[in-house]
Amino acid sequence: MYIKFSNRPSVLSYYAVAGRKEKEGPIGHLIEEYSGDDRFSKDTWEKAESEMQRRAFSGALSKLSPGTVVDCIFAGDLMNQCTSSNYGLIDFDTPYIGLYGACSTCAESIALASMSVSAGYAVNAGAVTSSHFCSAERQFRFPLEYGGQRTPTSQRTVTASGAFIISNKQCRAEIAEVMFGTVRDGGIKDINNMGAAMAPAAIDTLCTFFDKSDTRPSDYDLIVTGDLGYEGYSIVKDLMAKRGRKLGENYSDCGLIVFDRENQDMHAGGSGCGCSALVLGAKILPEIEAGKLHEVLFIGTGALMSPTSLQQGLSIPAVAHLVHFSSKNKEEGK
Repeated sequence: MYIKFSNRPSVLSYYAVAGRKEKEGPIGHLIEEYSGDDRFSKDTWEKAESEMQRRAFSGALSKLSPGTVVDCIFAGDLMNQCTSSNYGLIDFDTPYIGLYGACSTCAESIALASMSVSAGYAVNAGAVTSSHFCSAERQFRFPLEYGGQRTPTSQRTVTASGAFIISNKQCRAEIAEVMFGTVRDGGIKDINNMGAAMAPAAIDTLCTFFDKSDTRPSDYDLIVTGDLGYEGYSIVKDLMAKRGRKLGENYSDCGLIVFDRENQDMHAGGSGCGCSALVLGAKILPEIEAGKLHEVLFIGTGALMSPTSLQQGLSIPAVAHLVHFSSKNKEEGK
């Protein structure tokens, strides 16, 4: 589903919160708030993740003019029944639309918020997501106390939350187009190879978008997927080239940006809802506002499995949603 906005919404404000490992990574100096022990003053990992969302959304709200009203919140996370979002946003007294797009939730929530604003159903809409390494490990793999060995293709779930306020006010970072992807299944069953599982969805969404928009990869300053890690990133580059859509130096992946794979021993890189949200909120949007980036394709990739489906031996389907950010007054940044 491809949508080109005639009435472009904008990113009015944003805020990113993260954990200790993320603060120690390559973009750590850009993170606005972090926790040194990943607990955010809470006694469980799940409560810590909800607290991240509360702080991220509070931070985004703090940047708004007094009296600004957020009409609704689109939010989701990796936990069963999206409990991190449910508890984290319960006190804001704002209409809440819960989402589950796995690691594509950041792009999905921004796309839905943009549709609501562009259509006039909301003046300002929130988009919030999060993930936490410890809560995700407990749900999808093993408790940390198990001490299992990670495989070379495994990715570390990023401990982070990002909140974005999408508005009908004209700001530097506009949302020109969005595209919702189709569920694709490459037959991958390995929970420790999420990049390979999600790569087919990313390729399908990118190729479809280029066809619909009549553009090519070189038309964009940055094309970033999130979060395929090194394995999925390499697959996308190879298969896109074979399809005649070669991705150049302007292509990267959020899972490769948030961590230093070698120095931090992160195997294939980062993953989780908070991975792309952190990179978008801490790095990409500030660079658009500063005039360093003008045309950005942000593709959120999500593996749509559950603990039950994994235990039953099912393959891992995936989806990829795309948001095209375009800067206002591009000539000013040249």
